[in-house]
Amino acid sequence: MSGSKKKKVTKAERLKLLQEEEERRLKEEEEARLKYEKEEMKRLEIQRIEKEKWHQLEAKDLERRNEELEELYLLERCFPEAEKLKHETKLLSQWKHYIQCDGSPDPSVAQEMNTFISLWTEKTNETFEEVIEKSKVVLNLIEKLKFILLETPPCDLQDKNIIQYQESILQLQDLLHLKFGVATEILLRQASTLADLDSGNMEKVIKDENVTLYVWANLKKNPRHRSVRFSETQIGFEIPRILATSDIAIRLLHTHYDHVSALHPVSTPSKEHTSAVTELVKDDVKNVEKAISKEVEEESKQQERGSHLIQEEEIKVEEEQDDIEVKMSSAEEESEAIKCEREMKVLSETVSAAQLLLVENSSEKPDFFEDNVVDLCQFTTLGGVYHLDILELPPQCKPVKGWMIVEILKEGLQKYTYPPETTEEFETENAFPPIEVTLEVHENVIFFEDPVVVRWDAEGKHWRTDGISNVSYKPKERLVTFSLDTFGPVTLIQDAHINMPYQSWELRPLDVNKVLLTVTTVFTEIQIQIKENLCMLSSIKLKDKKHISILEGTWMTPIPFIIALKEAGLNIFPTRHSHFYVIINNKVPLVEVKAYRQMALLSSAFAFGWSKWNLLCNSTKVVFKVREHLTEECTENPNWALLMFSGDRAQRLKIKEESETFSEALKEETEFHSTLYHMVKDFSSEEAMEKVRSSNCQFVNSVCHMLLSTRLLSYS
Repeated sequence: MSGSKKKKVTKAERLKLLQEEEERRLKEEEEARLKYEKEEMKRLEIQRIEKEKWHQLEAKDLERRNEELEELYLLERCFPEAEKLKHETKLLSQWKHYIQCDGSPDPSVAQEMNTFISLWTEKTNETFEEVIEKSKVVLNLIEKLKFILLETPPCDLQDKNIIQYQESILQLQDLLHLKFGVATEILLRQASTLADLDSGNMEKVIKDENVTLYVWANLKKNPRHRSVRFSETQIGFEIPRILATSDIAIRLLHTHYDHVSALHPVSTPSKEHTSAVTELVKDDVKNVEKAISKEVEEESKQQERGSHLIQEEEIKVEEEQDDIEVKMSSAEEESEAIKCEREMKVLSETVSAAQLLLVENSSEKPDFFEDNVVDLCQFTTLGGVYHLDILELPPQCKPVKGWMIVEILKEGLQKYTYPPETTEEFETENAFPPIEVTLEVHENVIFFEDPVVVRWDAEGKHWRTDGISNVSYKPKERLVTFSLDTFGPVTLIQDAHINMPYQSWELRPLDVNKVLLTVTTVFTEIQIQIKENLCMLSSIKLKDKKHISILEGTWMTPIPFIIALKEAGLNIFPTRHSHFYVIINNKVPLVEVKAYRQMALLSSAFAFGWSKWNLLCNSTKVVFKVREHLTEECTENPNWALLMFSGDRAQRLKIKEESETFSEALKEETEFHSTLYHMVKDFSSEEAMEKVRSSNCQFVNSVCHMLLSTRLLSYS
């Protein structure tokens, strides 16, 4: 019984156990402390070695910095050289225009433009077909003037020239619209002779590449004839009884261009921008100045030698005469070389200023817009403008004894006011319901969402969304139907940033001086080919289906190409205000410009691609993928290198695209470089670098312009 009981622990034994436990705890703590200290020492040693290695790499980078920048400067001479070629091409074009003597004016010469406008204003009684034919010349002149404003480097644009070109554009636009009005009046005077045998009313459709005219004249005034449909189309109107019984004509003039919206302001460099340009080119300028001072020194030495020779001439005149002439000639050549170098330096600064302006974000949001007013910085008009007018039918031609007599009203073609200003004489409230309109969307325009219909407010000079109701869109038939309170210019709009931000992008070589730029957005994949000074839309994919566009296969210079894509609804070109409407990965403009310039330099032999890590590094750095690409063969798992660039330092990252976390750690056995060119050179073949060095200057400039215009590093 007593054996089954537990032995009672004495107080002394309990104290002993507690003491042993305390000793064990202290021992474990000491071991843990020693282990931590050892690990910390090891970590600090590794950190010290890495820091030391980092400092060594920085010192090495600093040591060769000037040499690398000088080499980069020589390569980047392709940009001013391309600008020089562009200027020479422009002069040649002006000369060809001069010797052609085809009667068309030079749009840049105000006197010639004024003469052209005056002569056409004086010309009367032109038919619609004649005006359409003349409009081709006018539209070409307007296009040329717009290109002058867009293609001339901002530093070279004078305010007086900007005003002159914009005034010429507005005068041509107004005169062209006026001519269409007069031609419509001439056509409507003959309405009775052109009447349809079945309905008794006149219907006329005139189609051209830039303009389509639909005219309906109500000659019979049948109250039951309320549905107007133009033959072989679904375009038309549902009109109320009061219009069906009135002496009216309805005109739909669809101009495939927009001459209603205000002209876009021309960007000019600000003070901040100018200082940023100075920073961009200061390294280049230093190198050039070094070279110039060296040559000036050499020249002065040559002159000194020359003066000594002149003193010795008294003794050996005949023997030294030839030598002096050779040296004088050599000095002149050197002086010419210095002059040329200075010109290139100035041109380089001008080009850099223009490039930096392309990525500059505006600090001020566009003016506040009241409700229902369209902000044209956020939205874009597409497919041209539909000028909808109800017109008073002019007096008709009458045959009298073999003659056609017509009464010509002094005030010309008049618009019919609907609804009338005074409605007291009309009994019912619903005598003036909205007019239902059905329009066809331009076949060459892509809408990624249902188009929004807007009307022009002539008084406020802006587009508005009110006054339009019951909008419906049939995408397959490309028909939009809506009800309109009052007639006037109408257009369709789409969010200008619907394809931004981009989901991914890739730039890869196709051939010698030829690359393919692929931009993938939420709705589409756009492929653009670039060669020499030309760009071409290669393909468009919409939801995994290929879409055929009229632009495909057409080579254009960069600026006309960008405008054509925008007008087709394929806008992947942000403006200086776009950052207010899109959540972007905003990068420092100077870093962006330097990255695009060097990517363009390398593009003939290297492929570049989007990296998810570009979002996680700060605004002073950019991250992208790069790999050598000399053959057309596409590998399933290409070996991409990840590069980080801050404008004055490039490094290869240790992480891969598939890594879980972002780190700026340097890849083993790699170094820093001051340029992307020298960074890529470290892991590339001589064949690839030779291809880069022999790239065409216009090709490099075009690739750079496209990268600056799409801003892939900030908008994806």
